[in-house]
Amino acid sequence: MILRWLCRQRRPFIDGYGHHRRQIARDVSTKASDEATIALDRTRNIGIIAHIDAGKTTTTERMLYYSGFSRRLGDVDDGSTITDFLPAERARGITIQSAAITFSWPPSTGKHQPPAADTPRSANPHTINLIDTPGHADFTFEVLRSLRVLDGAVCILDGVAGVEAQTEKVWTQAGWYRIPRIIFVSKLDRDGATFARTVQEIGSKLNVWPAICGMPWWSAEGKLIGVGDVVGLRCLRYAEGGDGKDVQTSNLNALDDLDAKFGAELRKARVALVELLSEHDDEMVEHYLEANEDHLAISSEAIIASLRRCTLHPSQAVVPVFAGASFRNIGVQPLLDAVVDLLPSPLERPDPDVNSGLAVSGLTLTQYLNRSMSVAKTTKPSLALQQMSTATALAFKVTSHPRHGVLVYVRVYSGTFTRNMHLWNTTLSAPERAQKVLRMYADDAVDVDEIASGSIGVIPGLKVTRTGDTLVSMPPGANPKNGPPEQLRDLQLQPIHVPPPVFFVSVEANSLAEERHVRGSLELLLREDPSLHVTLDEESGQTHLSGMGELHLEIARDRLVQDLKAKARIGDVEIGYREAVTAECEEIEEFYDRDVAGKSSRAGCTVSICQSGVPLNQAKDLADSDQELHTLEMPDENLLYVIIPPPTALPTNLPTQTLKSYLRTGVLAALARGPTHGFPMHSTKITLTLDHTTHLFPNTSLSAISSVARLAVAKALRASAKIQDTVLMEPVMSVRISVPEENLGAVVQDLSAQRGGSVASLDADGETSYSADAAARIIDVSRIYTPPDPFGSSPGSGTGDALLEAENRVIRVIKATVPLREMIGYLKHLRSLSGGRGTFTMDVDRFEKMGGVRMKAVLEAMGRGM
Repeated sequence: MILRWLCRQRRPFIDGYGHHRRQIARDVSTKASDEATIALDRTRNIGIIAHIDAGKTTTTERMLYYSGFSRRLGDVDDGSTITDFLPAERARGITIQSAAITFSWPPSTGKHQPPAADTPRSANPHTINLIDTPGHADFTFEVLRSLRVLDGAVCILDGVAGVEAQTEKVWTQAGWYRIPRIIFVSKLDRDGATFARTVQEIGSKLNVWPAICGMPWWSAEGKLIGVGDVVGLRCLRYAEGGDGKDVQTSNLNALDDLDAKFGAELRKARVALVELLSEHDDEMVEHYLEANEDHLAISSEAIIASLRRCTLHPSQAVVPVFAGASFRNIGVQPLLDAVVDLLPSPLERPDPDVNSGLAVSGLTLTQYLNRSMSVAKTTKPSLALQQMSTATALAFKVTSHPRHGVLVYVRVYSGTFTRNMHLWNTTLSAPERAQKVLRMYADDAVDVDEIASGSIGVIPGLKVTRTGDTLVSMPPGANPKNGPPEQLRDLQLQPIHVPPPVFFVSVEANSLAEERHVRGSLELLLREDPSLHVTLDEESGQTHLSGMGELHLEIARDRLVQDLKAKARIGDVEIGYREAVTAECEEIEEFYDRDVAGKSSRAGCTVSICQSGVPLNQAKDLADSDQELHTLEMPDENLLYVIIPPPTALPTNLPTQTLKSYLRTGVLAALARGPTHGFPMHSTKITLTLDHTTHLFPNTSLSAISSVARLAVAKALRASAKIQDTVLMEPVMSVRISVPEENLGAVVQDLSAQRGGSVASLDADGETSYSADAAARIIDVSRIYTPPDPFGSSPGSGTGDALLEAENRVIRVIKATVPLREMIGYLKHLRSLSGGRGTFTMDVDRFEKMGGVRMKAVLEAMGRGM
């Protein structure tokens, strides 16, 4: 039997790759009315996550080709892929920014018929919103903001390298958001590929039970010729050198004639799959008993349903595993079927949590909106969100497009966003207007009429919205300038966590005439990527651009100079230290009395500071006072205590939530520059008191409140530094290094003796910061079923480790903490120590105070002196 996954073309294809893509996209736009009728259970919001060079973009290209979106197979090496469209991505052959694209699987004819009875979900066309994410550790924030809005993820593993360090990291990050995941082991056509070892590493390193749903089919010569479908008990043989559309399928009986050994192994895999599911799903036990304890007699529909229940379980102890080789066009269509069959729709995801202003409300979005409007009662919170008139969305990405201007990517959680809709940014308390709404196809944008709940879309032309901001629709007839009703003003979806930057470079305009353009370009960079930070060194007058790593800043520099055409000089990469106070200062009272925008404005406050963890001598007993104490968390482990009057004592133009927000803004501005060395402050406790009898006046404005908080904190920091000098704190990195065992001694000696590192553990499997649910599980690797590899026994047979040791391929993982200063340029040194086979990842573990000798050496190296 010959199967062809054919693209059902709505119109004849037009020559020219870019022209063809735009035609398909426009054709989708003409079906906007049809798209509005697609049920949410036919939508999948998924991401592709993995270590760098695992094959994410190549797999994405095959998905687009088989779905009919593209007519040719793009190649990363040729720079012809759809999702890697930036010049820097094509030049380096890596993904730098996440790219969103929408397609249909199975290929749609444009008519959405009701699903037939007793058919799998993959038999009906589904809309798939896919995000291809970067794999390099420097672009962790790009992955985090994508995971924040996804409903499911496909993790790609390299069949040769197995589970790599960055894979463990992104797997853990997806676990934070409880995102259901499936695994695709690719590159099984390459020399040295070991499917069995990779499956065991899934259990040992990712701490989940791998459920093998697809297994590689190797010829007698060890060449990958197809895959075995464990669920459907069939094999798929792909034409050699083909594009992957011509597939010969054989059932078990026919497979026995073709390859009896593989047929027997496929039966073993089915038995192992049913046994594993029976341990985690009671309904599978019932099917097993109904089939008279015959593992092979259980229907594929029952197994798919059981896999789906296990995959969507909040703790997800079982993860489906599929096999193939994307570059050789093998195994991608079954993976697409699994995306539809096993990953959730927006209806099956938990209702998002919301904050109320700066505080955690403890409510879900449905509960929050229910407090202020009438909603039809339903047992499913996600269905209730569809019935609400208030449209709510999270802006998770901002980019600058050469043709469409500033584009804001949004995930809609309730209601529908339409053209010309007035919006309110609740994070910034600012009005916006969505003149158009778009759907993105990588670098191409197409106008649509609306973005429905559960979908991912783009709103162009928003003036101030940034990554992590919450957008809500304005009620009909409401004045856009006045904002939404009071109960909706504080609604904020959980924001996206931004990791602290640890490297910085200086940016200096070539001339005074270029300063304005350089400043505007930097503002646009920051709006696009909040993990970048810009600060001004008042002593030198230099502008500092901070980022997550050397490559991150290199890409930002290229974007600034080449794409945004900013004429500026970029300095060398330096480390972003922190500064900490060592002495407590007395209470300082400060007043601000100036003209703001032509109007007189006055405000005052009292501030005292000390180190975090040290109780304040001036701590006040509020029991006999009418003042209220509020605790506000700040970046870099700073802590702000705000003592303000109760709401009844405040003027109407100074509501409590807004007042706290402006005070926090002013304090943040003061903490951005230390009093001695000019680095941001760390581990500082600030107590700010606002007395309505002495600090508030009839002409007090919010801008005056923010300004007086900044001036008072800066003055207190200088007073503390006069009592006792501040100290520098350096970033200490948590480093995970993977090296062959033969190089272990040299690498450990270099870390501890030459770089001042502290080795925490040496382990063959490594250690991962699992979620609470995953950490409670104990995975017995010896119980994991693994099929044999073509040139060696399965690791489960007990000979796999000896085989790997004989080939010098046992990988040891070193977990250590090392000062960041010692890790600059470490990759080249590691490769020289390990013969090019060592890899590492690192992220910020903590900031640590420096000793006097080391601090003096660092300051002299920077040319500042003590």
